Amino acid sequence: MAAIPAVSSALALVLLLVIASECSVSIANEQNAGHTTWCVAKPSSDDNTLLNNIHFSCSQPHVDCGTLQKGCPCNIPDTLINHASVAMNLYYQAYGRNPWNCHFGGSGLLAFTNPSYGSCIYS
Repeated sequence: MAAIPAVSSALALVLLLVIASECSVSIANEQNAGHTTWCVAKPSSDDNTLLNNIHFSCSQPHVDCGTLQKGCPCNIPDTLINHASVAMNLYYQAYGRNPWNCHFGGSGLLAFTNPSYGSCIYS
């Protein structure tokens, strides 16, 4: 009987790690701590453009959009502009923080003020 609690504890730990890895919050590390630009969606962007930006950004290698999943820090507010901004910034950061990495057909906007909010940390 003593083995059941140990198995349950181990299983709970594994599940916790799986759930935590799915959210994969992008926290600024020492290497990126000095940068001063982020990429966000222009407020005037239409819904179709925002969806295309999310799909493009999240389908690229080196871009992990897990933080947008339900229950994860950047899912709230659950709006297209919020999700697109997070996804576009993940792409922008992953591909060198160059101005052209935030163009998105004219729907990207470089931000010089950190757009992080609550537990959603823009790296």
